[in-house]
Formats: sequence, C-alpha cells, structure tokens
Amino acid sequence: MIITDLIPVLVLPCVLTVLAIFLGEYMAKVFNGERTLLTPLLNSPEQFLYKIFGVNKNDEMSWKTYSWAFIVFNIIGIVALFLLQILQGFLPFNPQKLGPVHWDIALNTAISFVTNTNWQAYSGEQTMSYLTQMMGLTVQNFLSAAVGIAPAIALIRGFARKETSTLGNFWVDLTRSIIYILLPLTLIWSLVFVSQGVVQTLHPQIDALTLEGQKQIISVGPVASQEAIKQLGTNGGGFFNANSSHPFENPTPLTDFMAVLGLLLIPAALPFTFGAMLKNRRQGWAIYASMLMLFIIGVGLIIGTEVQGNPLLEKIGVMGGVNMEGKEVRCGIINSVLFAQSTTATSCGAVNSMHDSLMPLSGLILIFNIAIGEVIFGGVGTGLISMLAYAVLTMFIAGLMIGRTPEFIGKKLESFEMVMSIIIILSPALLLLVLSSIAISTQAGLSSLNNMGSHGLSEILYAYASTAGNNGSAFGGLNAGTLFYTLTTSLAMLVGRFSTVIPALAIAGFLATKKIVPAGIATFPTTGVLFIVMLVSVVVIVGALTFFPVLTLGPFIEHLQIFAGKAF
Repeated sequence: MIITDLIPVLVLPCVLTVLAIFLGEYMAKVFNGERTLLTPLLNSPEQFLYKIFGVNKNDEMSWKTYSWAFIVFNIIGIVALFLLQILQGFLPFNPQKLGPVHWDIALNTAISFVTNTNWQAYSGEQTMSYLTQMMGLTVQNFLSAAVGIAPAIALIRGFARKETSTLGNFWVDLTRSIIYILLPLTLIWSLVFVSQGVVQTLHPQIDALTLEGQKQIISVGPVASQEAIKQLGTNGGGFFNANSSHPFENPTPLTDFMAVLGLLLIPAALPFTFGAMLKNRRQGWAIYASMLMLFIIGVGLIIGTEVQGNPLLEKIGVMGGVNMEGKEVRCGIINSVLFAQSTTATSCGAVNSMHDSLMPLSGLILIFNIAIGEVIFGGVGTGLISMLAYAVLTMFIAGLMIGRTPEFIGKKLESFEMVMSIIIILSPALLLLVLSSIAISTQAGLSSLNNMGSHGLSEILYAYASTAGNNGSAFGGLNAGTLFYTLTTSLAMLVGRFSTVIPALAIAGFLATKKIVPAGIATFPTTGVLFIVMLVSVVVIVGALTFFPVLTLGPFIEHLQIFAGKAF
C-alpha cells in the first residue's frame, strides 16, 4: 500500500460532510413545506399527484394512521412486484424471453425490494426481464427509499412538536421524498455514471466471439439508472449478479467513489435535517459526529486487518501476504475496504468485492456494522431512527447516573419510549440469532454451505444479519436460493423493517403530545463531546454484549486458526 491509495479514504469524509450539510438543510425546507430552489419546477407535478390520488396535503395523521398508511403501502408493493415477476414471461421488454420467476424467489425478491433490503437470491441478468428491472425493481428502489425517509421525518416532528397528536401526512412525505430529493439526485448520478461508461440501453444481449473462437453472451440493459438509485436509496440490488464489481456497473475510480458517496449521502444528511427541523443544529452535528466516529474507526480497523495480509499466502510466496482474493484489481484493497465499510454501515448492500474473501476480523467488523442496527449512517431514514433509539437509551442511562428523570431535546422520556427503543434496537438482533441457530441446527440450513466450521458460521450469521438489518449484501459462499433460506430470510426482512419503523412512529406519536421542558442547570447536555462519547460507547457496548459469544465462535476463531496455519 502507498500513501496515494488512502486519498479516497481521506477525501470522502470531507466531501460527504460538506454535501450532507447542504442537503440536510434543503430536506428540512422540503418537509417543512418551505420554498426551495426546485419549487418553481416541481410544485406543479407535486400538486398534480395530490389531485389524481385524492390527497389533501393539509390533512395530518396521528401516529396510528401514519403507521397504517405505511403498512398498506408496503403490502400493495409486495403483491404488485410479486405478480410482475410471475407474469414477466407474458409481458413486453423481455428480449431474452425469460420465463416466470419461481414463486419462492419472486416472494423473497418482492419482500426484499419493498423493504429496501434488495437481498438477491437470484442472478439479475439471467432472471429478470428489462420490464421487471425497470417497472418493478427500479421503481421500488425509489419507493422503498422514500418509505424509509417518511417515518424518520415523522419521528423528527415528534421531537420538534409539542402538545399535538399529529405527525404530518405519510402520502405528502412520500411524494416530496421522491420528487424533491431522490429524482433530482438520481438524475445527477445517472449522468455521471453514463459519462464514465456505465451501460444504459434497451438493446438485447450481445453475442461476442472470443479470441479462442468461442461464443460469449454479454448481458446489457438499463443499468445506469438503476445503479444511481440503488446507491442513493441505500438499496444495493445490482442489475448484474456481480453487483458493483461488474465493469458495466462500476467501470472507473470515479464511479466507485460516486457510488460510495451516493450510498452515504442521504443517511449522512438526515442528522442535519434533524437539527434544522428542531432549530437546534448543534444537536444534528452531535448525531452526525457520532455516526462519523464509528465509521472512521471501522474503516481504520479493516484497513489495518487487510494490509496486514494473510500469513498463509506469505508462506507460499505472496509478498507481504497481500490478500487480493475476491477483489477487483481496478479497485484494489483500499477502495474495496472503503466500499465494504460504507455498504455495511448503511443498509445499502451493494458490493465491489467478495466479503467472503476478506480477512476474518474484517468480516467480523462488517457483521457488527449490520448487527447493531446499521446506525453508522444506516439506511435512508432507518439509520437516523435507530441512532435516535440509541440516543434515548443513552439518556435513560445518563438519567440513572445523575438521579434525574431522563430527558432528550426537551422531552421527558418515560417507560413507553424506553420499551419502543429497546424493540428497535434488539428485535433485528434477536431475530438474527434465532434464525442463525435454527440454520446451524438443521440439515436444510447446513446443506447450503460451501465451508463448514467457523467460516460457515460467519456465512450464516452474515446472511441473517444482512436480511434482518435490511442490508442485502451477501458474504458469499452460501446458497441462499433454497426454499429454507428464501422463506427464513423473507421473514427476517419483514420483521427487520416493521420492528424498526412502527415503534419509531409510536415514539413520535407519544413525544408529540408532550410539552417541551426548558433546559435547566441539571439538564444533561446532548450537543457536546461527552454525549457523543456516551452515545458511541452505548452503541459499541450493546452490540458487544449481544453478539460477542457468536462472533467469537465465527470470525474470531477463524482468525486464530489462520494464524495457526489452518486453511479453509
């Protein structure tokens, strides 16, 4: 490794912070209904959509009504996407003449894309028609991202409002998320991707003749448009099975950097939206700083692990034991590490390398990123929700320490908020552990493994962490296309999504009815360094207490075995 390799790692936090501040302020204006730079252009389409769907933007919803709208919209999305896959063989824009998707894969994919997970138990270019990719998967990339942003905005309103029973209108928040945020950003990213050589076409596959005289089928399609929203919406589902390691999805260093920046941008901007809507920007900075600190620590640990190399490779003559297995040469170690940390710190799931081929301790960090609820920026909307749940827990602990009723941003925290926060934090974690224990205890679970022992356990843990955390990336080495895994991962994705959003809306509803208590001399400050350190510590400690035993049996033991000379 040379110092120039670290340029993306050093540049990314700076560029991300600057863009996140501006985007966060812009989103606050959008959701407050204030005039923005794009209002003259987009106000008419917004009003037209309200008119044709019969939405009165001034009708506000209680948290229960908001939750029902969220649930119904998700159910409709799952049914529609499921039917589209089943019927794709009879529909147009199918130049490869692909038949219907098998029912369990179709169900798994429908749940996956509607819940913003984009877990793929299939090979994209060999399974989905152009119509399914565009009208099904790409549309859900927009909708599922917007559906994640809306509850986060409702939660912010719960903290900001006082003595009211309403949180806004789900349909208005959904519409504004798409029109004012996701569509403009996607247009910019798509143009950059196309300019760098990312494929965007409706032409059928290309039949090429290799130098050996053999016929080779080269798949193409409308890739750039899906690639852009895949990253910006923290979706992660690639057009190609190889995802962002495929040169048609990610051909240059600039597309690689833009992909990482895109998947981090909206989750990083939401803390600043939080601060702006609260009219307490220092609070937004405190949340952002906590996320960034955890992100940088993770990047540093993985770089150290990967640069150290594999001693088994060194023994067979590889200089320094440099482990390039599973990594694209054009990306290299540092860009692969930066992408891996970013995609697991958010709920994106896109990959430009094979996580299965990383060193065991690198895999441990990636699993940990997902398993703690992906609060290190996290998914669009859900990352902020989960971090605020940890903030509530932190303030409860602080209240116990100083012998005072816990408060956060002027709202007293009672047992209801604590219970809902614990559900947000622990539900995906418990589901991950339960489903993993079932998988390693049954032949149906073990039969899909390519590797047994500690590495096989890591593969199973990653699969359920990824689905329960609505991430969607795969460790590799596990055949997730079997009936056992398609059904169990479907359950994990549903519970992971709903057990995060519904309790968050309940918290918002109860907080909105409360008065705002003025800060006093005994109020614990939540905008300073002490709060940031406490919040980061609570995230790490809760994660360690929850997952230390199983991570010890998986990646940590594998690390010791490799340094003891055992290969897998």
